[in-house]
Amino acid sequence: MADVKKTATREAYGKFLVEYGAEREDLIVMSADLSGSNKTDGFEKAYPERFIECGISEQDMMAEAAGIALSGHVVAASSFAMFAAGRAYEIVRNSIAHTKANVKVCATHGGITVGEDGATHQTFEDIALMRVLPDMKVIVPADAVSTKILMKQEFDTDGPAYFRLGRSGVPEIYIEGSDAASQLKVGKAYEIMEGNDVAIIANGIMVAAAMEAAMELRERGVKARVIDMHTVKPIDEDAIIRAAEECGHIVTAEEHSVIGGLGSAVAEVTAQKCPCRITMVGQHDCFGESGKPAELLKKYGMTAEDIVKAALQ
Repeated sequence: MADVKKTATREAYGKFLVEYGAEREDLIVMSADLSGSNKTDGFEKAYPERFIECGISEQDMMAEAAGIALSGHVVAASSFAMFAAGRAYEIVRNSIAHTKANVKVCATHGGITVGEDGATHQTFEDIALMRVLPDMKVIVPADAVSTKILMKQEFDTDGPAYFRLGRSGVPEIYIEGSDAASQLKVGKAYEIMEGNDVAIIANGIMVAAAMEAAMELRERGVKARVIDMHTVKPIDEDAIIRAAEECGHIVTAEEHSVIGGLGSAVAEVTAQKCPCRITMVGQHDCFGESGKPAELLKKYGMTAEDIVKAALQ
């Protein structure tokens, strides 16, 4: 999929904020000294009176976001995933999730594709941390179009949510205005490719890799079902159960630790409702390192080739 147009989901987030800001005058956007990186700078220029720069103070930002939201606003609070979920966890837990504040924690730079920033900035724990919080939705869009669609739905809905966005450009999977795009719903998985030999359940950047893997598998006579599980919580149990019953084997693919992430969430459903064999492609209980995103994905086993190997086991 090298020749397909690529846009980072953080770029789509920035454009969404500017568009949504015109629609919602109660939207407040906050950043922790990273507005250029998390693409909130567009909103800052368009609506400076509704933008708050908090500096390198993620815990403060989350506490302020909760207070502003509880006073009647919808708040988008942004930082790198490592700091939004990691450094500010206690505040997100007690001030946002516990109070059901209308704060959308929009975390950019998740996973290994942070690249050269290295292990300190590459988080593989954030989805696990966020999905264990009561009332916290967890959404990991696959491309720019789905980012804007899912954000619109969730920003129109009251309550806390965690969006995990990426640094690197990802292939365009959905076409704006298409039938597939119109079917995207928070909490509802979307089946991108049909097949009953094996099901590949992926999210984020791994959806494009799953599609590439499925096409290679077809050349080998294996028809793989590809499911975009963009919402990790609440997860689409029906889609998982159908995949388990109809395919018999599931491969999960995520740019996150296989401990506590999408793979764990899928396994929890199958263990209770429809046991089947699951192979997990993702970060396997280790830290990352500095390097080019593509090289790191290969080294740590998160490529289309790795998905193919898992499916053929």
